[in-house]
Amino acid sequence: MGRVGATLIGSALLAGLGLSLITVGAGGGPTKNGFDVGEALISADAIVRGGPPRDGIPALDAPTFVGSEDAPYLQDGDRVLGLLRHGIARAYPIAILNWHEIVNDRVREEQVAITYCPLCGSGVAYVAEVHDRPLTFGVSGLLYNSDVLLYDRQTESLWSQILARAVSGPLKGQRLETIPIHHTTWSDWKTRHPDTTVLSRETGYRRDYTRDPYADYDKRAAVFFPVAAEDARFHPKEPVIGLEIEGTFKAYPFSELERTDGEVRDSVAGREVLVRFDPEHRTGSVHDASGQILPTITVYWFAWYAFHPDTAVFDAAGAR
Repeated sequence: MGRVGATLIGSALLAGLGLSLITVGAGGGPTKNGFDVGEALISADAIVRGGPPRDGIPALDAPTFVGSEDAPYLQDGDRVLGLLRHGIARAYPIAILNWHEIVNDRVREEQVAITYCPLCGSGVAYVAEVHDRPLTFGVSGLLYNSDVLLYDRQTESLWSQILARAVSGPLKGQRLETIPIHHTTWSDWKTRHPDTTVLSRETGYRRDYTRDPYADYDKRAAVFFPVAAEDARFHPKEPVIGLEIEGTFKAYPFSELERTDGEVRDSVAGREVLVRFDPEHRTGSVHDASGQILPTITVYWFAWYAFHPDTAVFDAAGAR
């Protein structure tokens, strides 16, 4: 898609969010949305404005939660990010995350960040600290490979959501510890964790959480913003489970997992793993040899490949 076409589609999408597209000046420069990108680990040209200014999409800094019985706004098939941490189960509805993208939260005494990029369909949770220093994050309004760039409010470093790495600023090169998170249906999550609490719609912001500003985006082949690499083996919005082990990357496309009995034994970077896939709720997880769940990311194929063009790809036929 040409730049003009992408801009027009992007403008329509942003209009649905109540935002407008910011035109990038022809001269460019090392500062975008107020962030210094001149010495970033990635090309400054690859960092693009998504439309909203810094914090134009407001992160949630004081989230409140309700019991599952007090969340009638959730239907069984609604998508959530489910977190189980320190014995506490919480659900973060995608319908809310579409409008905020980041929830700065605490689980017991641990600072965590729950993030979701609607453009990449990617939900990632982190321990939000570097060298024992807690961090809180905002939405920069910038993208890399169509994926949200977070920024921490303590140092204004920019962080790639999918890479879990700071790409500019004082913390450049630092990584965040990712936490296993489940991208599944509300029905599945509350059945597995009946004591779960749910992110409340009482966010302090006036948003219509019944409306999806990205409606049908997941069905379109169009990718609105530039990416570094493309691959046509799957529909661009095909969901995949992305796994990294010791610098080795592998994608498990849902369409391939649907051709299995729901369990796949595999080896990645010399380590045995078990992939479990639930076609009813369209969710999956990866476990190591001891049964421990590994951090993975459920993400659109185009985004996984853009970040990891050297990825291996699971083929159900080849696994038989």
